[in-house]
Amino acid sequence: MQDVMLLCSGGLDSTTVAYWLREQEIGIVPIFFDYGQHCVEKEWATVQSVLPQDGVLQPSRIDISDIFRGSRSRLIREPDLWTEQVSDDDLYIPYRTLLFFSAGASYAQTRGVTEVYSGFINSNHAKEIDCSAAYLNGLDALAADVGPIRFRIPFRDWSKVQVVLEAARLKVPIGATYSCQLLSDTPCGACANCVERLIAIEAARVA
Repeated sequence: MQDVMLLCSGGLDSTTVAYWLREQEIGIVPIFFDYGQHCVEKEWATVQSVLPQDGVLQPSRIDISDIFRGSRSRLIREPDLWTEQVSDDDLYIPYRTLLFFSAGASYAQTRGVTEVYSGFINSNHAKEIDCSAAYLNGLDALAADVGPIRFRIPFRDWSKVQVVLEAARLKVPIGATYSCQLLSDTPCGACANCVERLIAIEAARVA
């Protein structure tokens, strides 16, 4: 079976997709995007430590940080949570998802890989248009008109609770994954990502 490419962030969703692919004995070519996020080194270290050990190539780190240089997004400029309040709008980065998929498709075709996987899920706090279910559902149809790459989003209709349950089944190192939006080295426990994750883990434990 041909290898597939996986967009990795070190977060729970993409890491669970990696374990899900390996259960099916599918080889993985992982790529990680440095877009200037303040937590880039934490995420990069996490990606390298949480992916399955067998059947997975060494992750490639792709630097696209110049595109968002000067951005005022608090995903780029780490806030001081002791003195600053951060709203959802403060976390917006224009066209980030579209950029990830476009760059991933280009990187994949250059290396002879035809499928690009990602860990996007049905998240209630995905405010950006290019993170919506409608956008993600149309992405593969758009790609079909311009090249051989196909986008695979196996958990697109899943809740975070479903991902946690699947991660537990696959023995994903859940506690070692990282997806905080506000702090660069320690989960804040208060941002939308952290709250959704904590609620899902508790709900999964009860289930």
